[in-house]
Amino acid sequence: MVLNDASPATVHALLLQVPFTSAESALEEARHAESTLRDAGFAQAPRLLRVAHQSPAGSYVYFVFDEAVVLDAAAVREAERRLRQGGDSLARCRLSRLQLVLHRDGPSIASHAPVHYVVEMDPEEGWREELFRWYNEEHLPGLASVEGTVRADRYLNLDHGPLSLACYDLVGEAVMGCPDWLAVRGTDWSSRVRPHFTNTKRTMFAKLK
Repeated sequence: MVLNDASPATVHALLLQVPFTSAESALEEARHAESTLRDAGFAQAPRLLRVAHQSPAGSYVYFVFDEAVVLDAAAVREAERRLRQGGDSLARCRLSRLQLVLHRDGPSIASHAPVHYVVEMDPEEGWREELFRWYNEEHLPGLASVEGTVRADRYLNLDHGPLSLACYDLVGEAVMGCPDWLAVRGTDWSSRVRPHFTNTKRTMFAKLK
């Protein structure tokens, strides 16, 4: 479920998805994209925040604005078109506006985070309000509080979807199997709402930057 709304929206970040790229190429593509986006005519130039890679999914590259900006879909589509002219590896890239819903620093905020875990989903019709309330009041804050979590963010993907994108920077994959993490995932509220995820994507990335 994409918003399908071309009107201007408040945006905190951009997500560049580059399919079928290699880890070796990901950082070079991210730097090229940052240069292209700097000249895209946005009210602010976005800066590179994170490069994450998983084979065969490719790369998720995040760019953030120092302050929220207002962007419409047409401006992002034009920037996407320019990025696709940057070589074969970017020919099928997708650029999306991300609206930040919630951010939490974790107890391991000072630690290196080699793992970037992403959960994307569209809420089933009629379940958006409760799913989003669960995510914001219980689930993401709970996972963010687990030892080994560096940071956690949830965004709305305003362009390519799925609509909800929650991401977690972790000190290692083992964090997801620890008792505290599993306890957050196993609440009664979680059991009630999780069956109403649709178009769900869960991806474990290696964080390159």
